Amino acid sequence: MNTTTLKLRGMSCASCANSIESAIRAIPGVSESNVNFGIERASVTYNSAQTNVAAIQAAVVAAGYSAEPIQEQDLLNGDNDTERKTRQAESRDLHLKVWTGGIISAILVIGSIPMMTGLSIPLIPMWLHNFWLQAIVTAPVQFWCGKSFYVNSWKALKRHASTMDTLIALGTSAAYFYSLFVTIFPGVLISQGLEPSVYYETAAVVITLILLGRLFENRARGQTSEAIRKLMGLQAKTARIVRNGQELEVSIAEVQLDDVILVRPGEKIPVDGEVIEGSSTVDEAMVTGESIAAKKQPGDEVIGATMNKTGSFKFRATRIGKDTFLAQIVKLVQQAQGSKAPIQKLADRVTGWFVPAVIAIAMLTFIIWYNIMGNVTLALTTTVGVLIVACPCALGLATPTSILVGTGKGAENGILIKGADSLELAHKLQIIVLDKTGTLTQGKPTVTDFITIDRMSHSNELNLLQLAASVEQNSEHPLAEAVVQYARSQQVAIIDVIEFEAIAGSGVQGQVAGRFVRVGTHRWMNELGLKAQGLLEPQRDKLEHLGKTVIWIALDEKVHGIMGIADALKPSSADTVRALKTLGLEVVMLTGDNRPTAEVIAREVGITRVLAEVRPEQKASTISELQASGKIVAMVGDGINDAPALAQADVGIAIGTGTDVAIAASDITLISGDLQGIITAIQLSHATMRNIRQNLFFAFIYNIAGIPIAAGILFPFFGWLLSPMIAGAAMAFSSVSVITNALRLRNFQPKILH
Repeated sequence: MNTTTLKLRGMSCASCANSIESAIRAIPGVSESNVNFGIERASVTYNSAQTNVAAIQAAVVAAGYSAEPIQEQDLLNGDNDTERKTRQAESRDLHLKVWTGGIISAILVIGSIPMMTGLSIPLIPMWLHNFWLQAIVTAPVQFWCGKSFYVNSWKALKRHASTMDTLIALGTSAAYFYSLFVTIFPGVLISQGLEPSVYYETAAVVITLILLGRLFENRARGQTSEAIRKLMGLQAKTARIVRNGQELEVSIAEVQLDDVILVRPGEKIPVDGEVIEGSSTVDEAMVTGESIAAKKQPGDEVIGATMNKTGSFKFRATRIGKDTFLAQIVKLVQQAQGSKAPIQKLADRVTGWFVPAVIAIAMLTFIIWYNIMGNVTLALTTTVGVLIVACPCALGLATPTSILVGTGKGAENGILIKGADSLELAHKLQIIVLDKTGTLTQGKPTVTDFITIDRMSHSNELNLLQLAASVEQNSEHPLAEAVVQYARSQQVAIIDVIEFEAIAGSGVQGQVAGRFVRVGTHRWMNELGLKAQGLLEPQRDKLEHLGKTVIWIALDEKVHGIMGIADALKPSSADTVRALKTLGLEVVMLTGDNRPTAEVIAREVGITRVLAEVRPEQKASTISELQASGKIVAMVGDGINDAPALAQADVGIAIGTGTDVAIAASDITLISGDLQGIITAIQLSHATMRNIRQNLFFAFIYNIAGIPIAAGILFPFFGWLLSPMIAGAAMAFSSVSVITNALRLRNFQPKILH
């Protein structure tokens, strides 16, 4: 299965997006197609053995639109030159047409004032009232400014469909050609006792207002991706590399893996890497959301696009181009912005039948008014009003614009949201399950106690430590790292291990210097029939009572020692748990650690429900059991052993400082590792969904109220009719208002809960 992103051209409303989506999904081999009207892109997942990008493009072209594949590097670099030039050309064309239409519309409206008011105004020359002049002056607006409406309507007609352009073309054409008929054959109306009236100004003003609305809409759309542009703007343009003992300044594209790069105070770090010389503090706020500058020294990782603050250092490039941390952030944000929230399904269903329904209502309106009143002018005015006032664009933009801005704000706050569905679901959470090590705790435990059965021999102790650390060096678990670091602090050399094996949830084992070494849990040792010797059991009880994790060391078939390991809580853990409870969530701790240790940590942070001694393969089933109660469950974790549970949960939240596997399995990633990000994600979900509901309310109410009023429902009671010009202005305003409301999300600020 492959996934491609296509840049779409020719869409004018949400109905167009639905048409393209249907055309792509009809291709054999396509498993998923998401067309985003807000950013004019399609994300398509397909089986490369059955179809290809060319076939997908052909389907889009057959539907009446155009599509160009976007290369991954172009996605990461933002707009390429071609894209930018195309957008600028479209903007210039719209500006020219709006100005042309505006000037002509002003002339026509001024010329029509005497006819509309029945008053003779000396300042308005009589020749402006001439029907033939108005017909000639309106023609450029109708057929040049409004050309796209006809072109797109014809394309839709050829595929037996209808779009927003169909409504506009029908409405303005009805006004123009009726007026032209009156201009050429005024006697027909006079013979029926009707006064000849023309609506040239209606056609011109409506087209101009709709084009003006699209101009505003295009500008507003550009602002929705501001977060992406901010992130990409962080990237350094050049790098100072050291080659053959010389410093060279090269463009960022010329940096290669393993290049040694020099960074001075106040400079941006060009790419991701590992510090090899020097030290400094680095401001990582714009990428991780962490406000405190991070200290960097040899061995520490640095992130491209972050700002070096105090000292100079050299680092080795480990990730460049599309593999950098920043590039992955951009990719994830764009992936989320191209996805659809479940709430959008309602809008998609409505827009699917919206335009045909409006055309039917318009025809019915004409028939009813003409038969009841016998007044073709009234029938035409109401029919044109219905065609013009209807707006599926507002419905189509209601959800994707909010998702665009919401996911962008998440990225600015160090929260990566992979899909719109998880953003929607986050505010409905009822249970949140927190892993212990690396999530509630620092994930950097240290050995505090080392007890052996042969404590009288220091050399034997060091030998046991060497064997244990040598096996643990191949494990990714934080406890293993603590053992290795402790061994190095005792000046113990690490030696090679053969036949290494990691037993998930139990420990590790392997051959070291002719001895078979096992390091792991007490439960594992019992399962293997390896019993503790001497005072190890009482010492274990003492350490666990103090909240320390105890690991056991066995050589061949005998336990020789234990280690007490402590892992400090993250500063934000207790506050986060309190805040989650304030939000009404049930907080559960899930850990593979022993119960006494887990309960000590739980008491410190205020968690009352603890699920301890849970193996990795049991974590996913444990989440499933919680879901079986009908509750919506989130899992927060950071290790490889958390990945199945993260995938099983309704919303998986990964700590960004954890493993790549956990991040890949999650729906939301907290880049900085600060648990306060959970609160921010939930608050952002609330804000985004509230914004979407407001947009959908505005869009539905606008159409529910606007269409009947345009059809003349108030005329029998109050004598009110909606002028097609006002209908055109209202239609243009509806889309702009929805986007403007979505842009309010840019002001989102997380609230600190205690």
